[in-house]
Amino acid sequence: KDADSSERVLMDMRWGLIPSWFKKDDPSKMQFNTSNCRSDTMLKKSSYKGALLKGKRCVVLADGFYEWQQQSGGKQPYFIYFPQTKDTVAEGKEGDEEWRGWRLLTMAGIFDCWEPPAGGEMLYTYTIITVDASKDVSFIHHRQVRAILDGDEAIRKWLDFAEVPTQEAVKLIQPTENIVFHPVSTFVNSVRNNAPECLAPIELGATKEVKTTPSSKVMLGWLKNSQEGSPQKKENDLPRWTSQFIHSPSPKKTSAGILQQWLGKEGEPAAKKRKV
Repeated sequence: KDADSSERVLMDMRWGLIPSWFKKDDPSKMQFNTSNCRSDTMLKKSSYKGALLKGKRCVVLADGFYEWQQQSGGKQPYFIYFPQTKDTVAEGKEGDEEWRGWRLLTMAGIFDCWEPPAGGEMLYTYTIITVDASKDVSFIHHRQVRAILDGDEAIRKWLDFAEVPTQEAVKLIQPTENIVFHPVSTFVNSVRNNAPECLAPIELGATKEVKTTPSSKVMLGWLKNSQEGSPQKKENDLPRWTSQFIHSPSPKKTSAGILQQWLGKEGEPAAKKRKV
């Protein structure tokens, strides 16, 4: 609420935006699906316009996302993510190189804060902005895919609501070509399946999975290590409106350092303050 516009705050929010003006006592009574927000209508729809004009812009972090290609025999899922490299030089001894981990996908979002009419805990929710598919992925999904912010400068401008006004910020929402993808098993089609195998590359038209490559070994190894020690929430532990939202999983231990790096180093000059 009172944070510097240059300060990056990492927090849990529920997926599926509930506008601050929503008057009912239960967010599950929201009649519309607000998980995704089309870039071409976000300044027209009342669910998003108010929050966007107030500078409530956020970045949603994820390993990647799935899209499904319509085929005659059903839908074929694909996993879409940033290209992964191991050439990042870590701070420390000169000449030492260390892979910092999976490069998280940075998706543009809008958030809002809803307060129950009868009082109670504030609920922060968000929506992910979508754009027209780029040429590379248009064969998978020809309409809308997640809006990706590629690089620190794009992220800085999207988050800095004090220095970058809304009309300039929305220009950052464009399709990007800097993404890669591979087909995965329909194992991912069930929401009950939440395992590294969801991301394993497959060979289309074959009954067996593709032989493991060095890059996929790195990916699967990182995911399996991340999963260890992160207990899944039990069904009865979830809020009663769980079907309306996707609950965020426990943080991955190996990604903690990456998130801290992304949040920025201490001592950087702060921009002007402006309340949202």
